[in-house]
Amino acid sequence: MSLIRTTRFTADTADADLVLERRGQLIAAIRAQYGGPTETRLIRVDERTWVDMWRWDSPEILSAALAGAPHLPEAAAAFAVARDVTAEQGELVAEDGWTR
Repeated sequence: MSLIRTTRFTADTADADLVLERRGQLIAAIRAQYGGPTETRLIRVDERTWVDMWRWDSPEILSAALAGAPHLPEAAAAFAVARDVTAEQGELVAEDGWTR
């Protein structure tokens, strides 16, 4: 069963490059430690608002990563530039594979 964890946050417009850099470092650290996520997508909604979606192949891997991430310096660095953070997750029940 795949799960999608979606995190919505805002960041100062001047920090856009820093958001990208620190997100990449966080993803690398999480993958090295926990073997996931298997896929990520970052959407910039407007100048300040971002939506980050990470796909996990098992609830166990996601749970382990959520428990351990607060102890990673890369997580602290990434969330230092994020404001108004909300997150939710759910089971992926359908995907159509549509591409342009």
